[in-house]
Amino acid sequence: MTKCIQDSFDFPNVKSRAVEVNFQGGDITSGGGVLLFRQVDKRPGLRTFVSKALRDLRRKASCKYDGLSILRQRVYALASGYEDLNDYQQLRNELAIQTAVDRTDVLASSLTLCRRENLLGQQAV
Repeated sequence: MTKCIQDSFDFPNVKSRAVEVNFQGGDITSGGGVLLFRQVDKRPGLRTFVSKALRDLRRKASCKYDGLSILRQRVYALASGYEDLNDYQQLRNELAIQTAVDRTDVLASSLTLCRRENLLGQQAV
């Protein structure tokens, strides 16, 4: 009988961060599924289309996080089961979500996300 067991899975690097799924330890997260979602999300370009449709009226020079980055952070967290913005104070340091949104530093705060959602709600009206 043939054994088809793969010991590790590589994902595209994010900036200087190598991304590998294995069972050897290291920086451990239970949210690794978000990286699979990221790979699926990249294919059709839907998030870029949605980001362009949702105009970002903020002054870009004053913003640390662009509209696409905030959208991806929110969608990936929702897909991971975190629907409440109160969870974001802890999630903004989560390595898997940082990696999924192509960042290697702290993510946007719940306050930033809340402001963005409120602005988008006003645009929709």
